[in-house]
Amino acid sequence: MIFLKHLEYHQFILQKNLKYYNNLFFLLFCLLANGLLAQYPNVKERIINLPNFDKRPVHYGYFLGINQYDFKFEYIDSYYEDLMRQDISVSQKKGFNVGLIGDLRINDYFNIRFEPGLYYNSRELIYPEYPEFNKESDRVRDIKSTYIHLPIYLKINAKRINNFRPFLIAGFSTDFNLSSNAKNSDDNASNGFRTSSKNLNYELGLGFEFYLYYFNFSPSLRGIFSFQNELMQDEVGELSPWTGNIINMFSRGVSVIITFE
Repeated sequence: MIFLKHLEYHQFILQKNLKYYNNLFFLLFCLLANGLLAQYPNVKERIINLPNFDKRPVHYGYFLGINQYDFKFEYIDSYYEDLMRQDISVSQKKGFNVGLIGDLRINDYFNIRFEPGLYYNSRELIYPEYPEFNKESDRVRDIKSTYIHLPIYLKINAKRINNFRPFLIAGFSTDFNLSSNAKNSDDNASNGFRTSSKNLNYELGLGFEFYLYYFNFSPSLRGIFSFQNELMQDEVGELSPWTGNIINMFSRGVSVIITFE
């Protein structure tokens, strides 16, 4: 009899606890569902910023960015076959760029863009230990470049999704190097490394547009590839240990650009 009473008592407690845990579980479920709805609202309820931005035939803006440039060398055959010399290494340093934007709309998916700007960067050439070098400083040449960068791009847009749109960009550019030393009569014999004052490049990139309340914010990654030789030979020609073994020297650059339009 006492055993039955204990059994009935435990069944009552168990039922009471089950009811409590069921209520608690239901409350937690409601709180979780409410949190999820708050984090992921219905797409149709989102506010569309700058709804007519892409319909404007012409718009303007500006950009800021950082860059990092390298050199690609092409050597004469005897540089490897006869002399068995190592490649010139390049120490890359980060630079900056700033400029303006002019954008011409073609249709919903294509734009023509002109982005004139100022690009500054620095590179250091480190030569192998050639027997022609008399001191350690002869192995190092610091090359500073200040480019007036004049590109023309075709911007290929994806379909806008709410306040976001990815894009691809491609085009050609001309650089006028204000730090080229092209007209300087002093060459490497006087510690003066000379480059051409004008370069031609092709460019490729991708980016993302974010339509904010007041403006369009767009980060992008660009690759810059020169197809014009930038090297100016020293006065002694092939006898120069700095330039005599080089046929062509091309710039290669990467730039991260943030635009405000």
